[in-house]
Amino acid sequence: MRARRGTGLHTEIVWLAPAAALLLGYLLGSIPFGVLLTRLGGAGDLRQIGSGNIGATNVLRTGRKGLAAATLILDMGKGAAAVLIADALFPGTAMLGGLAAFIGHCYPVWLKFKGGKGVATLMGVVLALSWPAGLVYAAVWLGMLAALRISSLSGMTAAISAPVSAAFFDRTELVLMLLALALIVVWKHRENIDRLLSGTEPKVGKKKDG
Repeated sequence: MRARRGTGLHTEIVWLAPAAALLLGYLLGSIPFGVLLTRLGGAGDLRQIGSGNIGATNVLRTGRKGLAAATLILDMGKGAAAVLIADALFPGTAMLGGLAAFIGHCYPVWLKFKGGKGVATLMGVVLALSWPAGLVYAAVWLGMLAALRISSLSGMTAAISAPVSAAFFDRTELVLMLLALALIVVWKHRENIDRLLSGTEPKVGKKKDG
């Protein structure tokens, strides 16, 4: 009986850290900085502007470049923070924290699970898990954005680069998770893909991009 009790207690302890990392990551990721900043800045309800997306590209449509930049930085920051805090508090759970932060951003409970597309948050996660892969992500994203000025295509390409660069830098333990998250990014951009295929996807700076 004692052995069984000990085994049960050990099982509970083993699951406690991953569960806490997932909860922490999700709560951090689900903070809708775009919505909060536009409201505080007097720019209205972001969900009623442009595409209704809560990310930095849609914040830019308000004409408030400072708010858009702050949203971008904070969305990246919460992804990175989830990884670093989870690993500091519960060693070995960095990936879980990052995964949950990304899911929290895309499907936040506070907004009835209607969140952003995850590009900036995923970049923060990748940077915190593997900074070389994160730099590749940033270079692909910013390079394509500068060249093509199409936010959606730049973001999807950057997301897809994450598992590829993780494999290149021999971080094979990250590949499957980053591939899954990249596929979610692509899925969240399905309307943009339709517009890209029809040639109607607007460029950054216009009213319906991203």
